[in-house]
Amino acid sequence: MSVASVHAEQVSSPVGIIAGGGVMPFAVADSLAARGIAPVLLALRGVCDPARLGRFRHHWISVGEIGRATKLLRSEGCRDLVFIGTLGRPALSDIRLDWTTLRVLPQVWASFRGGDDHLLSGVGRIFEREGFRMVGIKDVAPDLLAPEGCLTRAVPDADASADIALAREVLTALSPFDIGQAVVVIDRHVVGVEDIEGTDGLLARIASLRQQGRIRAREGRGVLVKAPKRGQDLRFDLPTIGPRTVEGVAKAKLAGIAVVAGNALLAEPQAMIERAAAAGLFVAGVSA
Repeated sequence: MSVASVHAEQVSSPVGIIAGGGVMPFAVADSLAARGIAPVLLALRGVCDPARLGRFRHHWISVGEIGRATKLLRSEGCRDLVFIGTLGRPALSDIRLDWTTLRVLPQVWASFRGGDDHLLSGVGRIFEREGFRMVGIKDVAPDLLAPEGCLTRAVPDADASADIALAREVLTALSPFDIGQAVVVIDRHVVGVEDIEGTDGLLARIASLRQQGRIRAREGRGVLVKAPKRGQDLRFDLPTIGPRTVEGVAKAKLAGIAVVAGNALLAEPQAMIERAAAAGLFVAGVSA
């Protein structure tokens, strides 16, 4: 699949948004609307928040309804398409297959045989063969990306900086296995790697290990680091942090959060920064 960069000014209106869970689909839609580009949301049933959806032009679809999605996008005049929002990997038994999906079933099946990046890239290729152009957040809503530098008054000290450096090495080494996008390092010890449980689950596990006395480092040390996998198609599944991430880091009694600037999304950044400040945590964007 081509991954040629699309400049924001080249994005055509309207833009189709395949909308999963969480706040990010609506943040992207607001960002587009602010620039005079009409968003059209294709909301995934059982995942996308119906309460927030009413502000935008939208249609409901089920996972697996590729044919219905393409018909709706064409009827709305959408050429450019972005995937955004949380979505747990669905069981094959939960997917509603329409005729278009049945026609490309071998490709759908192949996409499931791998990690999340492999799955999303595979589905993206199917839409591109249907004549759509897959774009990323950098193309449609660059204002939602983490900037370089500290977003908080608290900053990483020398120990936290060393932990961040080690965490990035770990994530780079794990990239070929398409496991996860987050790791927790405390005093140069890797104490947790994100897996199918997601970042919230990882942080809850670290908090539990502290309560059990399995982690003996004093409170307020250690970092959560999130970064895309090396070689990842950056149009899909960028690491995301937000207020819930800050709450999880506070409960895990870490010092802060670091993400790769320009390659991570900020959900509800103002609320996130306020909660980080209240907890005495740092949130930093580090250079790629």
